[in-house]
Amino acid sequence: MEFLSNLTLELANKPFLLDKRIRLLEKIDKTGSISKAAKEVPLSYKAAWEALDLMNGLSPHTLVIKETGGKGGGGTKLTPYAKKILIVYQAVKIEQARFLENLKKMTDIDKGTLKTIGRFAMQVSARNQLQGSITKVQIGAVNSIISLKTKSGNIVNSVITNSSVENLNLKVQDDVLAIFKSSVVLLTKDMNITISARNKLKGKIEKIDIGAVNAKLSIDFGSVDKISSVITIDSVEDLGLKVGDEVLAIIKASDVMIGK
Repeated sequence: MEFLSNLTLELANKPFLLDKRIRLLEKIDKTGSISKAAKEVPLSYKAAWEALDLMNGLSPHTLVIKETGGKGGGGTKLTPYAKKILIVYQAVKIEQARFLENLKKMTDIDKGTLKTIGRFAMQVSARNQLQGSITKVQIGAVNSIISLKTKSGNIVNSVITNSSVENLNLKVQDDVLAIFKSSVVLLTKDMNITISARNKLKGKIEKIDIGAVNAKLSIDFGSVDKISSVITIDSVEDLGLKVGDEVLAIIKASDVMIGK
């Protein structure tokens, strides 16, 4: 089973960049001529002009400019902004292809497609998602330890299966997400606690929301890194937790999923 999807980027709720328009820009960059580019796409000359006019109208910066004179008698070229757009579009397209390939691997019509996709959606809906770059991939007999550095400089470790490492094609310097539920985040004010959990992140309580039974605490680690922890109200009272307190957030590596 194959998953296919066309990539369209919108501006002002209107289609701005799509595959055929990107090919037109690429051919203009290659040939220096709208008419030659239109033939290679292929598009009619009129359709090419309309596409360019629409893109220039939506874009915050001009994409295509005309040159006059010179040896070749002038022509058309892309602006530096348009060339950056091409790079961004191709990068997004690569990520889209990677996502569809991963979705294909996770889906089996004969064994229950909807159930598999439901599990995937449940994983990415976890409250805590920290962005980071992989610093180390340690392959074991069955499982691997993935270490990533977050934007605040913290190191987060995840234990996942070797097959997951292979399916996600994880390697050092990849940008990934560390994903974990707020219910697996333990808190302590003892900064020197000895515990077997691999992840111990030092932060400050930013907010406490008290519910009927549990409390949700927002922990700030500096930069853009923030996570939530859900613990019982009794635990909040026993630990004497309040806004502004420095705490240690403890997460087992086996509770951390990796998203790419």
